[in-house]
Amino acid sequence: MATQRSENPTELKEEKIAIIGSGQIGGSWALLFASAGYQVALYDIIPDHVTRTLELLLDQLHTQSRDGLLRGTLAVEEQFGRIRGMQDLGECVTGAVWVQECVPEDLELKKQVLKEVDQHSSLDTIIVSSTSSILPSDLSRHLKHKDKFLVVHPTNPPSCSRVVELVPAPWTAAETLTRAQSLMKAIGQSPITLKKEIPGFILNRMQFAIMAESYRLVKGGFLSPDGVNKTLSAGLGRRYAFLGPFQTAHLNAEGFGSYCERYADTILRVQQSFGAPQQMGGALAEHIQEEMAKEVPLDKLGEARRRREAKMAALAKFKEDLDAVKL
Repeated sequence: MATQRSENPTELKEEKIAIIGSGQIGGSWALLFASAGYQVALYDIIPDHVTRTLELLLDQLHTQSRDGLLRGTLAVEEQFGRIRGMQDLGECVTGAVWVQECVPEDLELKKQVLKEVDQHSSLDTIIVSSTSSILPSDLSRHLKHKDKFLVVHPTNPPSCSRVVELVPAPWTAAETLTRAQSLMKAIGQSPITLKKEIPGFILNRMQFAIMAESYRLVKGGFLSPDGVNKTLSAGLGRRYAFLGPFQTAHLNAEGFGSYCERYADTILRVQQSFGAPQQMGGALAEHIQEEMAKEVPLDKLGEARRRREAKMAALAKFKEDLDAVKL
């Protein structure tokens, strides 16, 4: 059996974390906080969803333990024991220092849930949303504790992806941001803090730019869907797993200034050929769906997600091991 990597013992904490919504994102957040020793209260409007999620989380913990990929030093039983299913939202939120809203991506639904969360929150409770694109100002302008609100958007899945986006509303207090940064670091995440809100934040603006060009390339007959996937997974993705675009450019020339001198005209010329944004759908979307389903049928999505998470967790561990030694 693989063993956990050596690290400082994880301290069991008294602070309570409330998670509203027990889907894939909510479940991943529960694992993250539990692995760092926090007490986690998990609520869903459909109680059976919580029960099912707890079963999946226990299975995931056993898999991580088998593969030596558990986060923190707590054993499976200790981590799982930190998570409790709740049947009442008010009871879930009361006494929590942090509330992570993870309901479906619907503005009115999120506003309704956050309003109820706000009613049960104390003056010290930080309220956050896992939304991937809704502006924090649109979610929180009606809250009485809106200075304690921000978006904390994870990379999916959060339990094996370190980066989280911290997106403040115009009225988010500086202290709230500081506390959010500290807590994310305490659970092993790498927070990036936006200076102000913007539609789609950072992760999705970059992701959607890649998706748009990928779609155009297939639509224009330049490459197959599989070819686009390989370009990223076996090409750019391997580089970007270690270096960002500015670092890459810096190394590919004699510094970033030299890179601009050499390639700025070429980059502009290619960018000007991209064209306007296009709505995805119709026959082309059906074709891409058919091609993707050949590799992963719809009834195998759950298995494929688990394989993805195991590979991402292994990559994260590999990167940490690399960073610990000087090559």
